[in-house]
Amino acid sequence: MRVSTFLWLDGQAEAVATHYTALFADSGIGDIHRNPDGRVTTVDFTLGGQRYIAFNGAPRYPFTRAISMHAECDTQPALDALWASLTDGGEEGPGGSLTDRFGVTWQVLPTNLRELLRNAAPATAERVLTALHTMTKIDIQGLIDAHDAREVREATPSAG
Repeated sequence: MRVSTFLWLDGQAEAVATHYTALFADSGIGDIHRNPDGRVTTVDFTLGGQRYIAFNGAPRYPFTRAISMHAECDTQPALDALWASLTDGGEEGPGGSLTDRFGVTWQVLPTNLRELLRNAAPATAERVLTALHTMTKIDIQGLIDAHDAREVREATPSAG
């Protein structure tokens, strides 16, 4: 059995596959299927080793924010570059979310977010999540600073 993500698009299947595969390692375009007139109907491609199918099905089913692509980045430069590529012609959203030029919503988050929240005290987790939700593009150091804020205050001697 094989499970894949199926993207219903309005004539942009090949453009989506080309754009996305240029952004992620271990990615590439597989089969491109055409109708008898030569127009692209479906494009099989992989992103980060995961299979996707882009289908040119007309504007019948637009994307919504109810489902999104999720990308994690190890460094701020990697996050900045991916963010710039995905927001080019798209729209920034809150908390690391964006809608790209094809109408697909993405969550672009740092890999270390899970670690910052894992086993965190409720107040620490709340600071990290509050910081995250005040950002558009995520600032990794800002999340780390929010995580460490309590420890900094505790280490500072209080004035008399």
